[in-house]
Amino acid sequence: MLHRGPDDEGYFLQDHIGMGFRRLSIIDVQGGHQPLGNEDQTVWLVFNGEIYNHRALRNMLRARGHRFATHSDGEVILHLYEDMGMDCVRELRGMFAFALYDVRQGDVFLVRDPFGIKPLYYADLPGFFLFASEAKSLLASGLIRPEVHPAALWNYFTFQYVPDPQTMWKAIQKLPPAHYLHWKADRWTLHRYWRAEFRPDETRPLSYFVEGVRQRLRESVQLHMQADVPVGALLSSGVDSSAIVAWMRELGPVHTFSVGFSGAHPAHDELAMARATARHLGTMHHEVRVRAQEYRDVLPRLVYYQDDPVADPSAIGLYFVSELAGQYVTVILSGEGADEIFAGYPIYHEPYSLRIFSYIPERLRRHLRDFAAKLPVGMKGKSFLERGTLPLERRFVGNAFILNEEAKRELLQGIDASQIVQTPYDITQTYYAETTHLDDITRMQYLDIHTWLPGNILMKADKMTMANSVELRVPFLDKELFAFAATIPTKYRIVGRTTKYVLRKAVADLLPKAVSTRPKLGFPVPIRQWLRAELRDFAYDVLQSDAVDPFLNRKHMLEMFRAHCAGERDFARPLWTILTFLLWFDIHIRQRRTFQPSIPPTVRIRRTSSPAT
Repeated sequence: MLHRGPDDEGYFLQDHIGMGFRRLSIIDVQGGHQPLGNEDQTVWLVFNGEIYNHRALRNMLRARGHRFATHSDGEVILHLYEDMGMDCVRELRGMFAFALYDVRQGDVFLVRDPFGIKPLYYADLPGFFLFASEAKSLLASGLIRPEVHPAALWNYFTFQYVPDPQTMWKAIQKLPPAHYLHWKADRWTLHRYWRAEFRPDETRPLSYFVEGVRQRLRESVQLHMQADVPVGALLSSGVDSSAIVAWMRELGPVHTFSVGFSGAHPAHDELAMARATARHLGTMHHEVRVRAQEYRDVLPRLVYYQDDPVADPSAIGLYFVSELAGQYVTVILSGEGADEIFAGYPIYHEPYSLRIFSYIPERLRRHLRDFAAKLPVGMKGKSFLERGTLPLERRFVGNAFILNEEAKRELLQGIDASQIVQTPYDITQTYYAETTHLDDITRMQYLDIHTWLPGNILMKADKMTMANSVELRVPFLDKELFAFAATIPTKYRIVGRTTKYVLRKAVADLLPKAVSTRPKLGFPVPIRQWLRAELRDFAYDVLQSDAVDPFLNRKHMLEMFRAHCAGERDFARPLWTILTFLLWFDIHIRQRRTFQPSIPPTVRIRRTSSPAT
């Protein structure tokens, strides 16, 4: 894990417990060495992340008689644990994955932050209990047989990632967000310490929520800028990152970074839009445009860095832009989480669009569903009828929906679907059961916060930035900001066709109107076109690999590829999901590709500066 911590290393070994740490020095650069012990060395900590309210907690603990040896935020966790035991995790405002060892009690606690910003893996093996920030570290022990988890693979081809707590390895699990694991005497138990609860307040006017979001987001940005090293920001074309940068500019000069892709449609050119925003805000702006060949060349290495496969093409964009940022700063702020919290995805408007079906009797809806199933694929109106006649729990499993159960049975020839204990719908039903009292839009947000956000958005953000030894921080995923945002009524979250309405109103006077009203783009990667042209030979070579045979129907897969390249069907998403898995399998199971850590990474980028500099 040299890429996660190039600045320092440390070890704690005592009896049957060993902890190691690699450090990216950000707060208390000189004094924050880890593993970190308390005064009498009866409690030890390894901690990845940041505690943004550490100064307030430190003052409170000092008033209670605690004495500190460093200025690090990690030491606050130690003294907080001494003061209140594991209730301490409820006081932490930040992103974190940490392990705490209580020498006197013989307890080990593994803890992950409320939203799952930082990853934490573990493996319970005969005679050993292992944990780390990356699965690669567990594999390096030599104690784990690298085998594919069939249920994880089955669910991956629905979600494009592996939902917590599974990983693609049979023997390795992820600690879920907002949980801590207690290990003692060779036994462990799992505890949930926080819930993302929505409590819409229908009694308040719009102005109350607009001003409340404005105040809390400004405070969160200020807290997230705490560092003893340079801090910058990612800047896309949208309102989320632009709002963060605008408030950063109130505090001083800011370096901003953007990424674009050769071949992207002009209407989806992030660089031109971000450049205009940077010029308006007066930032020191830098950008990189990625060509298909560069994308192809770096892809295997990035699948290695991902640990679990995440078949999101935009992950590679994050890698290139954080590599660029690493030449100027050590910390970058970004807008992840805003869409889940403020209802920013276009799909969240669907309950309004499908409202007409609620007036149709169930018996007639079943007939319409049968009729829609007989319509040709791609025919106008087919999807509308299919989705409108299904209950929310069956039509929405999150922002990505790659293949349905029937399509997976055809593709995944090596897996017996009847043996899958937990299907995608079993996973999502857990969260739907917790939200029966909420409206459909809020239930969709709740589901995404617990699945899509940690499994896709935050996983790729952490792995791609840390691959460049850059720390990414997400001010929208602040507990206090969320607690307030969760009170916004649905009627103010989506107004007409406008998503994130309250957030847009809260930052309207800070940004150009074109930015505060612009629909979401994300990192639009032209994978559809690249698979038919620049990446065609590369994709074909991967699909032809004999690695597919234990799991995938080669004939069916190649027919999908032929149809896509011929322009007969758009199979870009499932093909990219297949390609990502096959590369992952070749690297982590067959171990035919090996990568040595390199600081900085070896991929050469072409850097330009915009006129906003």
